[in-house]
Amino acid sequence: MADATAVLDHYDIILRPDPARTVVRPFELDYPGKFRVAGHTRAQAVVDRILSLDDAALAAELAQIVHSLDERHRDVDAMLRRRYDEVAALLPAPISPSDGQRRLIGAYFSAEFSYEAAALFNPSAVLAPDQSNAPPGGVRFVLSLRGIGEGHVSSVAFRTGSWVPGESLSVDSPSPVAVPPIIEGASVDAGAVVHLHCGGAHDISETVLFPMLPSQLHGIEDVRMVLFTDDDGATCYHATYTAYNGADARPELLSGRDFHSFEMRALSGDAAGAKGMALFPRRIGGQFVMLGRQDSESIWLHRSDDILHWDGGAKVVSPRYPWEFVQMGNCGSPIEVDEGWLVFTHGVGTVRNYCVGACLLDKDDPSKLLARTPEPILQPSPGERDGYVPNVVYSCGALAVGRDILLPFGVADNFTAFASTTVDRLLAVME
Repeated sequence: MADATAVLDHYDIILRPDPARTVVRPFELDYPGKFRVAGHTRAQAVVDRILSLDDAALAAELAQIVHSLDERHRDVDAMLRRRYDEVAALLPAPISPSDGQRRLIGAYFSAEFSYEAAALFNPSAVLAPDQSNAPPGGVRFVLSLRGIGEGHVSSVAFRTGSWVPGESLSVDSPSPVAVPPIIEGASVDAGAVVHLHCGGAHDISETVLFPMLPSQLHGIEDVRMVLFTDDDGATCYHATYTAYNGADARPELLSGRDFHSFEMRALSGDAAGAKGMALFPRRIGGQFVMLGRQDSESIWLHRSDDILHWDGGAKVVSPRYPWEFVQMGNCGSPIEVDEGWLVFTHGVGTVRNYCVGACLLDKDDPSKLLARTPEPILQPSPGERDGYVPNVVYSCGALAVGRDILLPFGVADNFTAFASTTVDRLLAVME
């Protein structure tokens, strides 16, 4: 058997968090409980103070904030008007402000959020919807990333790039502009669908999904993207992620076709209460298939006729080797190869070290484990073990082009790095 540590070739590209990348999100105001009085809200008090400004003071305040926001945001006036409409709907008494007052009220109830100030990690990669600018012999790809900002709140960021297997990798410089989504819907509970529109984004890197619903109050974590092909040939990007409200975590589904418009829906069923679920890229035997970690220890396999409802399931890969004695999980959606379903796995061992391995499942019956790596193919290195969470390497999804594999991975819950390999090299270190 070949040496597992020699399976990957590493690239020099590193994606590090950039605190200058910000998105404008709602800023909520209220009095502490015992100071709340019926018919008088803190929001109303702030609005009353804004309305008391004379024309000169109003113009000065508005010019200052618009100039500041214009430096790294697009369509600022429209954004502030939309925020005013949200605030006005919650005021106890109707008001009739001028356009300038509307925009300034919107500004006072908004805040810039540096969504990747602390970390940019746990990536997943898929083929880009537009391959017209792909390099000769290569592909264009989209990368999802987990950014962590103020309050340890996780958001979803995107990057694009090009990859020529066996030759070069490049990641495009992100736009200086970040565009928050326009949201239609207030909750994904009880089968509801939330529609997100990032139509103001000119580039995929401008799209940012920050926590916007009650179920996501403290984070949208670890997106696992997959380009799904249905039985009729129709394709769609699906992404499972963990929604965290500060007390409970649950899986939800993000779906879209162009990375500018999305749908968010909750998963249901007794298997839909675990982190780290990952969808297979097609149906098997007419059913949707998903990997999960329902017992927080082993990798489970689930089948369903409904992409949103998941019951039952059974263990398919459990800890066997020392580097995975504590816990196992998937590192993204399975990849279909001639030999079966290739699954990158993570294992947790001593001192909570997170390492990456791989396994192979049967193509027709993925509940059958055919082979696995007895040693990790990727582990924290002495030079890159320190960060927000030491001793962690982790991926949320690799990209396959033919027999070549691009594996983006997070390091120490802090930054993102890249490696490549081939299916044959991976199979050679399995047993």
